[in-house]
Amino acid sequence: MFLMMMLSMMIIIIANILMMISFLISKKSFLDREKCSPFECGFDPKSIARIPFSLHFFLITMIFLIFDVEIALIFPMIPTFMLVNFFIWSKISFFFIFMLLIGLYHEWNQNMLNWSN
Repeated sequence: MFLMMMLSMMIIIIANILMMISFLISKKSFLDREKCSPFECGFDPKSIARIPFSLHFFLITMIFLIFDVEIALIFPMIPTFMLVNFFIWSKISFFFIFMLLIGLYHEWNQNMLNWSN
């Protein structure tokens, strides 16, 4: 038990020493503040937060994320082809692809895919 306490104290001391050394060695200046600030979608974080935001850009981003996640879910279906019954695999695959096509049709019907709006 004593050995565990000594080991944990040594780890805490070494971690604190390393943090102090890194703080002392690092060279920060007032000019580096802009470099460390977040930058999202062309918005300046130091300006007014309530500026108009393109809803079309938001919709395209959501469509990309949805289809990106769905593609990531399709990839494991390929190696499982040999592991399960073909009938079960084909039903699941057909259902998944059908849901993707329904979503694509809905987005096309709502004119979300037209960039010229």
